[in-house]
Amino acid sequence: MRNNLYVDIHALQVVPPSCVNRDDTGSPKTAIYGGVTRARVSSQAWKKAMRDAFKEALKKEDVGIRTKRITDLLAKEIEALGGDKSVKMAQDILAAAGVSVKENKKNKEVLETGALFFISPAQIHKLAQLAVDGIKDKKVVQAALNDEPTLDIALFGRMVADDPSLNTDASAQVAHSISTHKVNNEYDYFTAIDECSPDDNAGARMLGTVEYNSSTLYRYATIAVHELKNRLGDDTANAVREFVHAFITSMPTGKINTFANRTLPAAVMVTIRTDQPINLVGAFEKPVRSNDDGYLDASCKALVKHTKETYENWLDAPAVSFVIGNGLDELGDRVSLREMLDKLVEELNARL
Repeated sequence: MRNNLYVDIHALQVVPPSCVNRDDTGSPKTAIYGGVTRARVSSQAWKKAMRDAFKEALKKEDVGIRTKRITDLLAKEIEALGGDKSVKMAQDILAAAGVSVKENKKNKEVLETGALFFISPAQIHKLAQLAVDGIKDKKVVQAALNDEPTLDIALFGRMVADDPSLNTDASAQVAHSISTHKVNNEYDYFTAIDECSPDDNAGARMLGTVEYNSSTLYRYATIAVHELKNRLGDDTANAVREFVHAFITSMPTGKINTFANRTLPAAVMVTIRTDQPINLVGAFEKPVRSNDDGYLDASCKALVKHTKETYENWLDAPAVSFVIGNGLDELGDRVSLREMLDKLVEELNARL
């Protein structure tokens, strides 16, 4: 029987006036849930913030590169290995792998893949070495392109339209964050003066509006640890640690200079489950109402109630549950962030 192992992360985070994640019109993203409009931050936006956090916390070789210009990366590595005609060699080795490149429409000297390609530094080096050695066997080349994924490739996956055999299934999922309550977007009207204008030409030289909202968000992510182990082996527990830390502490940077809205979650629950992951957003299908204590206190109570009902009616309580911050003490052992990360690694290593 297959031994499944999942780590679920649930967070309640208060975000002040902000425009964390914009749509194509510049408005903060929203969603209808429970019949009312909620603030929303897309999973893509938060995963980008997490990858930025990985770049700060990890070595360069441990973080993947997402680009259309992998030909340039390969050519540079081929040159470093002593290869001649590096661009042509890079094209040939990619063709052997089944990855097509074409000229950029605006600059024909630039060669690009049809879509962004997620690749690890180790994979770049292996392909370059095969190119220098003159090896173009498709199985060998594709094996090099699938071996040694970085932490973020193993977690978030890779899709290659040219050849699905180069795909990497994601081991983690990140939900769109939504507010636990109804929101109404507001507008900030701003003006600016030209400090060098003559005295007889006073008044605003620039004006405009910025749309924003504020909210208490419910955030959720899950990691299939057993799947991650198939790709990362002994590094799995530490990879989970980095993911959980980045998920909790990162923040998308949309309009952050305007609003200085970087906050940390007020309450977090991290669980280890052996049956299946559980998104507990149903706690907020009925929007939380504000009271004298704001939205956070009511959101914590709603999450505790819904979680207990879920454990009672549907699935057992998790094997391990940690809580950080105030308001969720009934759902697990209360610890600090650092303590939780250390204990999480210990628990995972004991089960892997």
